[in-house]
Amino acid sequence: MQIFRPRGTTDILPEEARKWQSIEEEIRNLCRIYGYGEIRTPVFEATDLFHRGVGETTDIVEKEMYTFLDKGNRSLTLRPEGTAPVARAYLENRLYAAPQPQKLYYIGPMFRHDRPQAGRYRQFHQFGVEIFGAEDPAADAEVITLAVEFFGRLGLTGLTLHLNSVGCPECRPVIREKLVGYFEALIWKCCPDCRIRLAKNPLRLLDCKEEHCREVGRGAPNPLECLCVECSAHFAQVRHYLDLLNIAYELNPRLVRGLDYYTKTAFEILIPGGGAQDAVGGGGRYDGLVGAIGGSPVPAVGFALGLERTLLLMKNKADPDAVAGPDAFVVLAGDTADAATRLVARLRGAGLATDRDYTGRSLKAQMKYAGKVGARYVVIVGEDELEGGNVALKDMETGRQTEVLLEEVVERLRRVLKK
Repeated sequence: MQIFRPRGTTDILPEEARKWQSIEEEIRNLCRIYGYGEIRTPVFEATDLFHRGVGETTDIVEKEMYTFLDKGNRSLTLRPEGTAPVARAYLENRLYAAPQPQKLYYIGPMFRHDRPQAGRYRQFHQFGVEIFGAEDPAADAEVITLAVEFFGRLGLTGLTLHLNSVGCPECRPVIREKLVGYFEALIWKCCPDCRIRLAKNPLRLLDCKEEHCREVGRGAPNPLECLCVECSAHFAQVRHYLDLLNIAYELNPRLVRGLDYYTKTAFEILIPGGGAQDAVGGGGRYDGLVGAIGGSPVPAVGFALGLERTLLLMKNKADPDAVAGPDAFVVLAGDTADAATRLVARLRGAGLATDRDYTGRSLKAQMKYAGKVGARYVVIVGEDELEGGNVALKDMETGRQTEVLLEEVVERLRRVLKK
């Protein structure tokens, strides 16, 4: 019986992988410019990291984690998000003892047992950045700017930035009290999850994706009107820096984000008309996270963006890298396998993407195959030409074919490809 991939996962085949590589290259270039270093954490962590870091009342912890016992009877979880593991690594590896702030980024798979849908899988990939050790609102503005610039570099337009502040431990009780006062009389209209949230984390009532719950919440108190002096000043400065950089945003007092570690700034980047699942990424400040997992409090801010959803947005855009074939395809004409093998090695050694036939195709079939794989040039290694120390070089775009000295073919290809 044939075995199929698990539901909610996908295979990334070579043509699609080229698109991933193009995006990942853009990420690494952008993070280098902004001064972020890459960090790679394990794909599974102690389950308690997410219970304490992400929050007991979040949908992630309550419903979506892949948790198992290892052979030592320890509870482990495939990481459902990237920030808590990076915070754990920051603490465990004493990065707080290094010069601050620490600016880190990651690219990698995450795992959530959720209903699969377009651009959302049970194994999915995120690009995220984190700044540890910076409480300046300019750091909030920087990570938001980086996220906006990332989508801009990919040529994606029409996305909207939503911005909010969810307060801090000082003003959160005020927000909680006002929300409880509003929702208590209406909670019977809400979903079972929201009835639990009313007692455990009322702020999450604003985050429910059920349409009837969203409707109930439309008249809820505005958290921005409940902020303490410090949070109000911080949020005003974040907005000042975004205005200074001409980054457009919409204030959204209903924006909460689905993780309990957020404090002060929260933001999302949204797809117009995407409905309840319209966020392509988001983030904010989480000054209490490192303290929640066993360290001293450290101010921190960051974001995570979904790469599958990003690729879905790009599907109708031209992507030359996605269809790029080899620089050269070496075609064998006659008994020339040894010479062709040496030539392929020389071309690859010179840094040129090169391939050849391994199936015994005819000359005509090899040429046809070279066209199918998108080869820019074909190098024909024929018996008669080899006797004179030559090969034939064909430009697959123009169809022009010339004879080139075998010893000069590498330099000739380098020259024409550079042009």
